[in-house]
Amino acid sequence: MRRRLLTGALGGVLVLGVAAGCGIPDRSAVQIEQRGPAAETNWSLGRGTEPPTREASGSDAEAFVRNFLAAAAGEPDRAYERVTRFIATSERDGLPDKQGSEVALSVVRLTDDPVIEPDVDSMKVTISVQQVGLLRANGMLVPPVATESTYEFRLVSAGPTGEDDAGYYVSDPPNVLLLSDDALRRYYQAEAIYFWNSGRTQLVPDQRYLSSAVPPERRVSEVIRWLTAGPSDWLRIGVAGLPDRTEMINNATGSDGRWEVNLDMPGADEQRLEQLATQLAWSLRELHGTVEVKILNQSRKVVDLAEQRRLNPLDPVEVNARRYCVYEGAIHSLTVAGEAAGSVPLAPEVNHDIVSAGLRRIDNDVLVAAVVAGADGRQRLAVGRGGGVVETLTTGTSRYAAMSRPVWIRSDGARPAGLVVADGRLYRFDNQATTRQVQLGLPGRVTAVAAALDGHRLALIVDGTLHVAAINWEGGVPTVGPARRLVSSLSDATAVDWSAANLLLVAGSAGRPAIYDVSVDGALETPLREDTGSQVDHLAAYPAIAERSPLAGSFMYEANGVAYRSNPFDRINRDQVQDVTPPPAGVRPGNPTAPVFLY
Repeated sequence: MRRRLLTGALGGVLVLGVAAGCGIPDRSAVQIEQRGPAAETNWSLGRGTEPPTREASGSDAEAFVRNFLAAAAGEPDRAYERVTRFIATSERDGLPDKQGSEVALSVVRLTDDPVIEPDVDSMKVTISVQQVGLLRANGMLVPPVATESTYEFRLVSAGPTGEDDAGYYVSDPPNVLLLSDDALRRYYQAEAIYFWNSGRTQLVPDQRYLSSAVPPERRVSEVIRWLTAGPSDWLRIGVAGLPDRTEMINNATGSDGRWEVNLDMPGADEQRLEQLATQLAWSLRELHGTVEVKILNQSRKVVDLAEQRRLNPLDPVEVNARRYCVYEGAIHSLTVAGEAAGSVPLAPEVNHDIVSAGLRRIDNDVLVAAVVAGADGRQRLAVGRGGGVVETLTTGTSRYAAMSRPVWIRSDGARPAGLVVADGRLYRFDNQATTRQVQLGLPGRVTAVAAALDGHRLALIVDGTLHVAAINWEGGVPTVGPARRLVSSLSDATAVDWSAANLLLVAGSAGRPAIYDVSVDGALETPLREDTGSQVDHLAAYPAIAERSPLAGSFMYEANGVAYRSNPFDRINRDQVQDVTPPPAGVRPGNPTAPVFLY
């Protein structure tokens, strides 16, 4: 799908080189050694970038089509106006005439290079697309409504005959406002806003898109509107919105580190205001200074944003992560590129017959969940907890033909729990290795699961398709809400992990086995490894932020029984596995498998 730009006519057909997927240039065989532009960016600088005008492309038909697919970008109340400027005057009534809060843009991903075919007095344009989602005026990307896989329209000259540099107009336009995912990346900034879980003990991120054209002085207002409007539909089961009927009174005011916001917020006692202060501090993560919160014009709280974040840390990530793998049936420490080796978190007496493992630090303890192979060829789950070294494992009684790497999802210290896929079904497990099936309400075979750090969001692969879902922990028993299917250019997904608050690391096929970063709504993609050589069966990411760890953004994977690492991409060899006995002369050593981080 990622073809080189073609700028000439081929047999009378002009092929547009718009990169399919996310605006990433053609990388040929070059492998990406560092992460590309993340889905979460710094908007505090306020680029003020406007989409291109109709005239910007001149007589370049390629550029015109590319700009037409970006014309709707920007502030919602002007989207219809911007697009109509690209449309022939006599045909502007064909667009959906909606304004302000009703505007929704159909975000599409090009699955092939758009084609222009010259005609008698016009040019026919055909674009093949994947429907990604519907971008609403409130910055929320919801699942797509349209089902079209192709759109056709025509280009007509904007000037009289013989005037070649007057540019073009669109004739026979689509009856929706189209926005390419390339334009979404270029002219919007993906932002995380935060809602409390139902117990109000943990903040959970949600994703929104803010137009780069919005001036800095209005951005605080936009974020507060997002919070008052509530979470995305798929996330609602796992989080709590602001009190019902909470509204912002006028826009937020201020600048240069001092803002003021006036709310109508029923039940705004001191506890609720303190919780709101923490939400604001993290939803305005890149800002410093103060926000004065007024309730019905009365000043109730002044929030020092930086101090609020310091007192209420968000990311429970161990800074000093360590790498591990499974080698000859046991968990071993890995050393890579001069990194310090960690101590093995499992006592030698129980460190055997292991296929894969999930490791996690909690308080001052280590949690181990391991898939162990039995003499009968069946697999069971074994779990344990210890202060630095787990001395004993409790092994479950249920046996399965195949199990995925288990993942821990509860971090309150009292009742840690986890998830594992076994024989195509999703199970939760407790600290006694008891497994109970989780009802997803989805047909199909589950093959992989990953849990976000917040413990309230899951990523799942069902029948090779990526999904996300929220978890509600009320009553101490996890309930998984309706799953949202994500639209991705990757097909036949095989492995997934969370690599940031709103970012997934996904392995699948893009013509060749590949690994991509995919935003939590599926809209933004960055290829990280465009050809892994063979199918990836196992992924492990370290989701720390760059300011906290030099390993942030690192990941490891297994393909065809061989383990690899990123940054730079390289095979993990046996000599990087610690504390192993060299094999006898003439015996070929085994490969490290199932790499995993402990943090």
